Amino acid sequence: MPFVPHTDADVREMLATIGVSDIDALFDEIPPELRIAGLDGIPVALSEMQIGRLMSERAQRDGRPLSFLGAGAYEHHIPSAVWAITTRGEFYSAYTPYQAEASQGTLQVIYEYQSMITSLTGLEVSNASLYDGGSAVAEAALMAVRAHRKSKSLRLLVPATVNPNYRRVAVSTAGNQGLQFDTVPYVAGTGCIDREALARHGGADYAALVIQQPNFFGQLEDVDALTDWAHAQGMFVIAVVNPTSLAILKPPAEWGTKGADICVGEGQPLGVPLSSGGPYFGFMTTRMEHVRSMPGRIVGRTVDLDGRPGFTLTLQAREQHIRRGKATSNICTNQGLLMTAATIYMTLLGPQGLARVAEESRARTRALVELATAVPGVRAAFTGPRFHEAVLRFDAPVATVLERMAVGGVLGGVALADDYPELGEALLVCATETKTDEDLRRYVEALRGALR
Repeated sequence: MPFVPHTDADVREMLATIGVSDIDALFDEIPPELRIAGLDGIPVALSEMQIGRLMSERAQRDGRPLSFLGAGAYEHHIPSAVWAITTRGEFYSAYTPYQAEASQGTLQVIYEYQSMITSLTGLEVSNASLYDGGSAVAEAALMAVRAHRKSKSLRLLVPATVNPNYRRVAVSTAGNQGLQFDTVPYVAGTGCIDREALARHGGADYAALVIQQPNFFGQLEDVDALTDWAHAQGMFVIAVVNPTSLAILKPPAEWGTKGADICVGEGQPLGVPLSSGGPYFGFMTTRMEHVRSMPGRIVGRTVDLDGRPGFTLTLQAREQHIRRGKATSNICTNQGLLMTAATIYMTLLGPQGLARVAEESRARTRALVELATAVPGVRAAFTGPRFHEAVLRFDAPVATVLERMAVGGVLGGVALADDYPELGEALLVCATETKTDEDLRRYVEALRGALR
C-alpha cells in the first residue's frame, strides 16, 4: 500500500483550491444507497507486522486444495526461472515502449513474443498482446467486421461451444457497437457444433464464424470442415485456441483449405499463475493482408543508419497514438509483464517441452475420466476426441457433490448448470501435467465419498 504524506492542512488546502468542502463531496455522484459506512471484519490501527500476520492467518484458512478446475484458466507447472527473470527490474518496471531509443530491451521481448505466437498459430503477424482472452474475442469480432470488405454485415455466428465468459464479454464490448452474435447449438452426444443447425445460416450475410478448438467442453471440433464451410459462405473464420494445445494440434493457419483468418486466445497457460482469476493476457494473430485492421501495437525489427539491428513500434493503431476516430480499439492494452512471462516460459520449454506438457495433460484427463466414470452414478457426457477437459454427468446434485469434495480439500470441477442447464447435473473437469496418479486416486476417493 502506498504511503501518502498529506497532512490535514495539505488536504484542506487542496479542497479549498478546487472549491469543495470535504472529500465526500468528490463522490457525490454515487447514490447514497450504494455507499457503505465501513468494511466488516477489517480491524483498525494495526501495525505493519500485525497486518502481515493477520493476512497470513487468513490465507492459511484457504488451505492448499487439489484443483481440477479449468474452464479457461489452467494450473500448469511454471519453472521458477520464469518469474525470477520476469520480476527483475529491467522487465518488472519497464512500461510501454513509446521511445524506441530508450526501450530496446522491452521492444525486443515483444518482438520475440510475437515471433513465438505466430509460430504457434501459423499465421503471419501478431500484435503485442491484449487484455485477456475474453476481450481478445471481442476485439477479433470488431476486427472481422472492419477487415471483411466483401461483407456489410454486423452479425457473427458464435457456437454455444465457445467459452460462455468469452461470449458475454464479446456482447458487452462489441454489442454496444452494433454487433450481433447469433448462437449455434451443439450436438447432445458429441458436444460439438451442430452442423445441420449451422447449415441453416448458409447463404446469409455474416461477417465471421467463431470456432473454439478445443471447445469449452474440451471436445475437438472438425475445424477443417467448419472452416471450409464458413469460407464457402463468404465468412471470415475467427479461431479461439488454447496455446498449449497448439503444440500437438493443427495450427489455425492450416484449418481447411485456406486456414483461419484471425486467431485469438487466453495466454494464461503460458507461465501465468492462476492468481484468483487474473491478471492474464490475450493474444491475437492474423494474416498480413489484414494487419492494418488489427488492434493494438506491433513491434518490428529493423536496422539503424549504421546498419545495426534494432526494434521499433511499426504499427500503433491505438487511440493513444492516432486520432480516436481512426483507432482500431480504445481498450486494447498490452499486458507487457504477463507477455514477458509467457515469452520466457516458451523460451525455456521450447517446442518439445510444450508438446510434452500438452501430451501429458491430455493423458492425465483421459485417465481421470476413466477412473471417475467407473464410479456408480457418474458418466461421460460426450463421446469423441478431447484435449485436457471433459464433461461428467451425475445422478446426484452437482452442487452438493462439489461442496462435499471441497470439505476434503478437492476442488472437483466447474458446475455447468448456469450456462448449460440442458446438460442437467453436469461438471467440467480438467487435469494437467501437474496431476499425479495419487492426485487422481484422491479425486476419485473424494468423489465416491461425496456420492455416498
